Amino acid sequence: MLNDDEFTRTDEFFSSSGVRCAATVYRPTAPTGQVPVIVMAHGFGGIRGIRLPAYAARFASDGYAVVLFDYRYFGDSEGEPRQLLDVPSQLDDWRAAIRFARSLDVVDAERVVGWGTSFAGGHVLSLAGGGERLAAIVAQVPHVSGPAAVRATGLRQALRLTPIALADLFGSFAGRPPRYVEAIGSEGSVAALASPGAIAGFTRLIAESGLQRGDYPETVAARILVKIGLYSPARTARKITCAALIQVASEDNIAPAAAAVKVADVIPRSTLRRYDCGHFDPYVDPYFPTVVADQLAFLQEAVPVGPRV
Repeated sequence: MLNDDEFTRTDEFFSSSGVRCAATVYRPTAPTGQVPVIVMAHGFGGIRGIRLPAYAARFASDGYAVVLFDYRYFGDSEGEPRQLLDVPSQLDDWRAAIRFARSLDVVDAERVVGWGTSFAGGHVLSLAGGGERLAAIVAQVPHVSGPAAVRATGLRQALRLTPIALADLFGSFAGRPPRYVEAIGSEGSVAALASPGAIAGFTRLIAESGLQRGDYPETVAARILVKIGLYSPARTARKITCAALIQVASEDNIAPAAAAVKVADVIPRSTLRRYDCGHFDPYVDPYFPTVVADQLAFLQEAVPVGPRV
C-alpha cells in the first residue's frame, strides 16, 4: 500500500537546447542522506502522465528520488512543431534531464538510473552504450533494433505509411508544417503502431491513468517512420558497463522480444526478465505488480538507497 506521506511531488521545468521541458519530481520525505535518482520517460509518442506515475510512486515510496519528464514537442513541454518525434532531440532531452536530476539537492549525483519503456527503453540503452555516466538502466519492452521493428510492422502496413512519411519528410525540407499520423491505431489503419491488440492495450493504459482518449494529441509527425528503421540501440550494447535490467514480453508484436534477448546476452552486467504477455500489458494488472517488483529488486541490488558503499 502506497503512502503519499513518504514522498513529495512537484511539477518543475529544465532546459534542453533552450527549450523548456516539463518534469514531475518525486522526493522522499525523510531521506537518509543523498539518495539515488531515477530518470524516466515514455515511449513512442507518449507523455509522462500515462501510467508512469504509478511506477514513480512505487520508486519514491522505496526512498528513491524520481525525475519523470516529457520530451520537447510533447505533453507539457514546449517546442514547435508539436508531436515531432526526433531521436537526436530526444537523446539530448535525456542528457538534459540527467543533468537536471544530478543538480537536485537530495540526489547523489553519482547514482543516476535511466528508466525507459518501449522507444525510451532503446534510448537508455543508447545513452549507456554511448558513454553516459549512469549507475544502472532499466529497459522495459525496449525498442532495440530498427530492422526488427520494421519487420514487426509488416509489408502491408509499411506500404500504407510510406507515402505520408515521405511527404512529411520532404515537406520538412521545404519548411512546411508536419503531416501527422495516429501514433496508435486499429489493425490495418494508417497509424504508426497498428499491430493486433495495440489500440485496446493503449486505450486501457489511458483509462487507468485517469485520462480519456482525446485529452492530448495522439499523433506523431509522419517523418519519423522513414527513420525508425535506422535506429538500433543494440549496436552499442556491448559497450554498456553499468548494471542493466532488460524486461521483455514474449507476445510483443511491436518491440520483438527475441531482439531484446540478444541485446541482454551481450551486455556484461545484464539481468533478463521475461513475461508471458504483450507490449502494453506490463503497465497494468495483472502484470504490473510483478514487473515493478522485479524493477525494485534489481534497483535495491544495483543502486540501493542509503549511504554509498
